[in-house]
Amino acid sequence: MNTWKSFLLLTTIIIMACSNQGYAQAREFYELKTYTIKNEDQEQRMDHYLENAYLPALKRMGIPHIGVFKMHNDKFIPSNKIYILIPYKSLAEFESTEKLLALDKAHLTQGADYINASFDNPPYERINSVLMRAFPDMPQMRPTTVEGPRKDRVYELRSYESPTEALYKNKVHMFNEGGEVELFESLGFNAVFYAEVISGDRMPNLMYMTTFSDMSKRNALWKNFSDSPKWKEISSMKKYQNNMNKLDKDLLYPTPYSDY
Repeated sequence: MNTWKSFLLLTTIIIMACSNQGYAQAREFYELKTYTIKNEDQEQRMDHYLENAYLPALKRMGIPHIGVFKMHNDKFIPSNKIYILIPYKSLAEFESTEKLLALDKAHLTQGADYINASFDNPPYERINSVLMRAFPDMPQMRPTTVEGPRKDRVYELRSYESPTEALYKNKVHMFNEGGEVELFESLGFNAVFYAEVISGDRMPNLMYMTTFSDMSKRNALWKNFSDSPKWKEISSMKKYQNNMNKLDKDLLYPTPYSDY
């Protein structure tokens, strides 16, 4: 009997360990690629490459839900960037992508103008890439279901930087255990992802994307957020003070060929 009980206990421990490991592995990784362009010619070439070569190739690899976005026009900020958000199940999948692209004949054919561009006629000015890992409270991407004309939709991409690594971890805790993600969900912010930046040009920081049918809906929900008793409670907690010192936000809309 003791041997049988010991066996059952060991089996239970192994199952729990495997479950915990599986849960950890279920957290996706995201790459946010940002192309800076300088004119309409580059924009058209990038659109052609992304729509006809790059996205189809990624989908042949089994990567779904690829978002492609551009900036809403603003008199202070030029609309000179294209954002591509790519989910990966693992770092191994992320690492293998470039190798597989180089072997994909359809990608090489459809993307010839981009791939073989000359030094004096490039299709973009530069590429910025950020690698992220999903938050525990939202380990999988949730492509938005907001409706309405794509040109009117608002996909708000936010980046929160912290003064130190320790304060950054505190801000991540505030989102997860502190209840900030839960508050966004309860108010209907339609988040696509929340994630920790593990490699990028602005660190330490976290990023997330929320979505709205139009700007008026976005403004109304953010007012609800600011006015909510829960946010006032969380933000006034002594343990969460001074854990962020820089906020960047980009207001985007999805291209016609974006998956969402």
